[in-house]
Amino acid sequence: MSTKQRELPTRRTCAAMEVHRRLLSESESYRIARDELENLTFELGSRLGPIAGETKRITVVVHVVSRAGAQPVTDAQVASQIAVLNKDYRATNSDISSVPAPFVNLVGDAGVEFALAATDPEGKPTSGITRTTTKVSAFDADDKVKAAAAGGADPWPADKYLNLWVCQLGGGLLGYAQFPGGPGETDGVVITATAFGTSGTAATPFDKGRTATHEIGHYLNLFHIWGDDGTGCNGTDEVDDTPNQGGSNHGMPAFPHVTCGNGPNGDLFMDYMDYTDDAGMVMFTKGQVARMAACLAGARKSLWASPVPARHG
Repeated sequence: MSTKQRELPTRRTCAAMEVHRRLLSESESYRIARDELENLTFELGSRLGPIAGETKRITVVVHVVSRAGAQPVTDAQVASQIAVLNKDYRATNSDISSVPAPFVNLVGDAGVEFALAATDPEGKPTSGITRTTTKVSAFDADDKVKAAAAGGADPWPADKYLNLWVCQLGGGLLGYAQFPGGPGETDGVVITATAFGTSGTAATPFDKGRTATHEIGHYLNLFHIWGDDGTGCNGTDEVDDTPNQGGSNHGMPAFPHVTCGNGPNGDLFMDYMDYTDDAGMVMFTKGQVARMAACLAGARKSLWASPVPARHG
């Protein structure tokens, strides 16, 4: 089925919290790991943000899973996504200039860079991209894309590589991630092919690579900016410098958008952890950077402390 024949998503959806709640209910080890990471995050506080010292470089493997005859996700499209991540996580993206003046001082540089693997788990040279032909027409958030036996692709060791799966997701789902602390065999990020990178199968309004930026935020322990309590104004993303917000924002909101009594400046809807279109999300805050730094100092430390060879440039 071609991209043009599919009904393309027009509204951002993410299943990271669905996966998070499922693991909380099923796995005692996940509950313990989550508690330990949250305790570490609280103990470290703002001392780790913005990240001081060396840049943390994460090695990525992209598992492209597609049906025979589908429009291919090319190597160039994969490269375009890595380029977006490297700009977004260093606050060097050109559209960061659109941040409203009252929020400019909140912008944070995560100090994280990404590169495709140059060596596979067996030490052999690799492009950092695997390709699997599947008979599955569309995957969902049940992690089947992460297993060869279910028509997907098996992960590479999750303590050394960020596993990023690209496939056709159903139900309008753009992507999902597993928060740190879960099983290694399902650890990583999944992105639908029409919201991946900036070329090829990527389709408007999700064609600027920001779905991966958002989902990797979850992978590095960020919650949605509104706190996932619907529109109740009582949820929290556990970050002090993000305004309290009454639910997710979609499309391209106009500044200011006031909810939960957060005037005069309103919602930080241009944050990567909201639900706006790709063109509408352009920043992380310093508080989010500190939270990711705590994750990189704890649950994700093996990703960068002893990295496998990666392709740079």
